[in-house]
Amino acid sequence: MPTIRLAETDLDIARCFPVMQQLRPHLEAGGFVARVRRMQGEGFALAFLEDEAAVVRAVGGFRIRDMLAHGRTMYVDDLVTAADSRSHGYGAQLLHWLVARSAADGCHMFSLDSGTHRRDAHRFYFRERMHIASYHFALKLAEPPV
Repeated sequence: MPTIRLAETDLDIARCFPVMQQLRPHLEAGGFVARVRRMQGEGFALAFLEDEAAVVRAVGGFRIRDMLAHGRTMYVDDLVTAADSRSHGYGAQLLHWLVARSAADGCHMFSLDSGTHRRDAHRFYFRERMHIASYHFALKLAEPPV
């Protein structure tokens, strides 16, 4: 049976990298742990699902914040299932775990953004009863660090 937990050690964070890189290909393994550690200092958490063989199959990065628009909100920065592990229910299990955690943490809203080109992900979110609530506008100011 797959298990889901937070990546709290450097080893667990590093184990999440190969899956996370499939969503964020600009990231480099060498700086990943340090970057996640810095983000954790700002309230970020990294959850992962591993199968019975302790292989990481899905990863979700999130933070909880208060917002004037929605109240206490879990915002999911990153949610990805390994390409070779899709359609096995891992993504749904991790999403359900994140939603349950947000409710347990007293959140009023659960939200995430998804790139406009990620049509398969959009179909997944619709199946999971999510809806498009707003547009996310962005203005790139500089290249992100790797």
